[in-house]
Amino acid sequence: MRNAPLTLEQLRVAVAEGEIDTVVLALVDMQGRLQGKRFHAPFFLDQVVGHGSEGCDYLLAVDVDMNTVDGYEMSSWSRGYGDLAMTPDFDTLRRVPWQPGTALLLADLHWPGETGPVTVSPRQILRRQLDRLAAHGLTAYAGTELEFVLFRDSYEQAWQRGYRELTPANQYNVDYSLLGTARVEPLLRRIRNEMAGAGLTPESAKGECNLGQHEIAFRYDEAVRCADHHVIYKNGAKEIAAQEGMSITFMAKPNAREGNSCHIHFSLRDASGRSAMLGDGPGHLSVTGQRVLAGLLATMREFSLLFAPNINSYKRYQPGSFAPTALRWGTDNRTCALRVVGHGQGMRVENRVPGADVNPYLAIAALVAGALHGIEQELELGEECTGNAYDDAAAERVPGTLRDALTLWESSTVARTAFGDDVVAHYTNMGRVELAAFDAAVTDWELARGFERL
Repeated sequence: MRNAPLTLEQLRVAVAEGEIDTVVLALVDMQGRLQGKRFHAPFFLDQVVGHGSEGCDYLLAVDVDMNTVDGYEMSSWSRGYGDLAMTPDFDTLRRVPWQPGTALLLADLHWPGETGPVTVSPRQILRRQLDRLAAHGLTAYAGTELEFVLFRDSYEQAWQRGYRELTPANQYNVDYSLLGTARVEPLLRRIRNEMAGAGLTPESAKGECNLGQHEIAFRYDEAVRCADHHVIYKNGAKEIAAQEGMSITFMAKPNAREGNSCHIHFSLRDASGRSAMLGDGPGHLSVTGQRVLAGLLATMREFSLLFAPNINSYKRYQPGSFAPTALRWGTDNRTCALRVVGHGQGMRVENRVPGADVNPYLAIAALVAGALHGIEQELELGEECTGNAYDDAAAERVPGTLRDALTLWESSTVARTAFGDDVVAHYTNMGRVELAAFDAAVTDWELARGFERL
């Protein structure tokens, strides 16, 4: 099995030799999902390489169910639902070991006939923040830790059962259990090895607390590459599970037990490639590092929409669940929203707020924007939390609902300064659409509680 990335010339050779017959060109939507087209490889080489492709502009203006919805400036019935130009990013070209004969690459989005990018697209939002960071001589690195719950039911079976009474892959808490994780090691091993074949760098797999819950960790990387690997892994893990007759969910809170987190490890390097956050201050932080953490804490509530984008995201924040609610920082303290970990040049901050439903481009962009806010405003870092942050009555809290987070995001001057009015408006509408859909739904909880007894 050859590793990624592929060069364009290597792709030409592989197509000529019959090794690759399909090329997937994918864009990343608002929910952090891959959307796109599968091309016959010779056509891709003859036409798409030089001219790109197109996709309906509603791909950045629909809800999770792909319903057309109102309120988006860039896409609507009145605008005719035109096309976006999908420009291949050949630096992301790779083999897809779990789909024989297939290569994949990501696309950047532009308006047809124009050179400028679609500013509300997740990849462009992250790139804009990294450009701002580069003006300070800094580069961002990140690593995401995605938890998931694995079921022995297929996706089709889960759908037919209304996602009820599914069989988790483990019947008890297998956090760090080698015996428990061995039950599903064939699947975990396949995911690890085939992600390596796609050019990602797997580190480890471990069990987690919820029944059937696991985590596969990958090595940190430059910020855009980290987000690219995140979405490829997430999509690929679901495809591999489906091939094995099983299903994986990355919902933040799939049931009443522990939720699925996506801890994001984040660090900055200077022009010499060394840590810009390591120093002699509190938590072994430099002045820059202290300002970074202060900025992250100062913007966390207003940027919560980018860390917790769905109704279900906020169900994860329960006391004693290792999902933080207190906006405090601490050294190797898992009760804090921001946990400083690592040693020497590997020192970094772990943001423990996001769940596994997060869009990594938006979340990392929020981290960069928060860091820049702290650096540019020269914010002072508050006192370190050395105890249980949940018990800190004076600490600010993660918003309790999507509605609260949306209000903070829409009214945030910092968000408008960092991201622009168009991005704030676009993702405000995304939140409104989700709230309207939820408010109109009749839930199982309501039926069970009220069908007979009310």
